[in-house]
Amino acid sequence: MRIDQCNNIRDFRLIAGRRLPGPIFHYIDGAADDEVTYRRNTEAYERCDLVPNVLAGVESIDMSTTVMGQKLKMPLFCSPTALQRLFHHDGERAVAKAAEKFGTMFGVSSLGTVSVEEIGSAISTPKLFQLYFHKDRGLTGSMIERCIAANFDVLALTVDTITGGNRERDLRTGFTSPPRLTLRSLLSFAVHPRWAVNYFTHEKFALPQLKDYVKEGSNVSVSVGDYFSTMLDQSMNWKDAESVRKKWGKQFCLKGIMSVADAKRALDIGATAIMVSNHGGRQLDGSRSPFDQLAEIIDAVGDRIDVICDGGISRGTHVLKALSLGAKACSGGRFYLYALAARWHCGTLCPVLKRGPTRFFLGTLKNARARGSSRPRESAGGYRTSVPEPA
Repeated sequence: MRIDQCNNIRDFRLIAGRRLPGPIFHYIDGAADDEVTYRRNTEAYERCDLVPNVLAGVESIDMSTTVMGQKLKMPLFCSPTALQRLFHHDGERAVAKAAEKFGTMFGVSSLGTVSVEEIGSAISTPKLFQLYFHKDRGLTGSMIERCIAANFDVLALTVDTITGGNRERDLRTGFTSPPRLTLRSLLSFAVHPRWAVNYFTHEKFALPQLKDYVKEGSNVSVSVGDYFSTMLDQSMNWKDAESVRKKWGKQFCLKGIMSVADAKRALDIGATAIMVSNHGGRQLDGSRSPFDQLAEIIDAVGDRIDVICDGGISRGTHVLKALSLGAKACSGGRFYLYALAARWHCGTLCPVLKRGPTRFFLGTLKNARARGSSRPRESAGGYRTSVPEPA
């Protein structure tokens, strides 16, 4: 399959699987334990049926939304993901430009491979930084200060990585950051020469948000699970989260909220948004999907805080279903990482929202927003979600 034959995320995944060495592809593609939650994240959308209203006059479609105070041209943005220059040497630079092209928000990870200063000066689109709360409070404070100086718009504190998930694919392949040179990894690189040339002939791999404080991940090879378990502060609590919010002073989001009780606590500490997320199924296998949790969380707090559905998105209709339950927007990572690895660059977001009838349905929903969100109704096959009739 060629790039110009890709029509959906599944197609990009196939190309990524061919172009990346096994350990690196499986880092993107894998999840925790038996990967039940990973599969459930997408399957949950399939249990929801759409019941559209027609003859709505949608020749002019407006998919824009405002989330966390940021005006986006589409209700989907790029979640922060780690280690992007392992997948293509442009890494965050390419994805940031894609987000800017389509007028949506770009998220940068604490484990990102391009500095917040460079991203801050390179794009004008809204920017979100994902903060991992480290044992080294100086490092945590430094990242917040650097994001303020780089004019980032939103800070998202990740709250579901107190310890590393049991990612068995990574254990089997021996994945580390940076890649550890062993006989096994060298053989994998040798059978993927294009990736090897791409990786070894460009700037040295590093984690610029971290490298002045820790060697692990930049100069010392470490698994992501071991990094989480040894470097992140396992004592982090609600007071710490509130302290981060106060230090940041702008739009503040908690990423990894899955219960109504925690959603209410997020409100109590002054968060302006929550990302309903299970970290792509990479932490706790057996947890519910974000989509399945949306309705009860939105019923409880959706009128007082922005609720984002994060994870499992592979079709524009998935975004539509989340919006129809009341989500302000959706986000995801794998959908653009597969495309980045396939060398698509600024086309990474195209297949998700720009094809087929999805724009029609999103336009219908957008035009009907004044009428309020529709609520899910149970059917024999799961949820039925009505797309509201335009006002």
